[in-house]
Amino acid sequence: MIKAIFIIGPTASGKTSVSIELAKRFNGEIISADSMQIYKGIHIASAAPNDSEKEGIPHHLIEFLNLDDEFSVADYVKMARSSIRNIHSRGKLPIIVGGTGLYISSLLENIEYTDQKTDYKLRQKLESEFDLIGGEKMLEKLREFDSDSALRLHPNNRRRIIRAFEVFYLTGKTITEQNLLSKQNKSEIEPLVIGLNFANREVLYKRINDRVDKMLESGLLEEARQSFNNNLKSGAFQAIGHKELYPHIIGEIPLEDAVESLKMSTRRYAKRQITWFKNVENVNWFYLDKGDTLDDMVLLSEKFLKEK
Repeated sequence: MIKAIFIIGPTASGKTSVSIELAKRFNGEIISADSMQIYKGIHIASAAPNDSEKEGIPHHLIEFLNLDDEFSVADYVKMARSSIRNIHSRGKLPIIVGGTGLYISSLLENIEYTDQKTDYKLRQKLESEFDLIGGEKMLEKLREFDSDSALRLHPNNRRRIIRAFEVFYLTGKTITEQNLLSKQNKSEIEPLVIGLNFANREVLYKRINDRVDKMLESGLLEEARQSFNNNLKSGAFQAIGHKELYPHIIGEIPLEDAVESLKMSTRRYAKRQITWFKNVENVNWFYLDKGDTLDDMVLLSEKFLKEK
């Protein structure tokens, strides 16, 4: 078994700084579990750590894809598992850090994704149908054979809704059924899951607002403008931090309105993250506004790593 520490929680909860400290104390290397930090070109919007913030700790699966590259959760799981094995083989501790719930859950639940080939004619047909009738109607149709996915997916999540149809049409099994079958295999990872949160939600929201202000000071608006100038149509193109600024970039609204929209979107995203992580099993939650400290996390980690 490979011992690994997972650090999860909503955006702006302090996961990066905690992961760096634990990596320094326990000879660790960090694997990102953030679906935006995998891309180059959105460094500020994704809140990816810079070289100074990394403090010499090796980071994996961070800023290695172009913005228009396709990348699935199956790709992530395959690469993350490979990184975990590689880090462990060198006598180091894998520390998985991020707020993308699907990435985290896929690793913790040992979900095996099938190497399903893409049927481009089917995908084009589904994309045209989605554009014609919209996400709500597509979810109604999806509910007829995959109610779990229909309940879980947001109507605006075009890519994953289409993927749910593809998987069923091509395999005869829903994504949920495939996941349940895959989880029957025993995982090679023995995890300690540390969750960061705040008992008072307003404390987290203030941290989010402050972070947005700092991002703008660091050049977020110019980064977003460059992204839109490249006319990139990808998942990263819709990253929180860019799409909210677009109406200002094209002259439709004042900057302060765009900034408020960005803060609101980020707060809503944090709320969705918290909801997702509440369903993750065996999380050791630390409430940073209730006196829980890094030392508490270190003690828990020490105990975990000493156990046979």
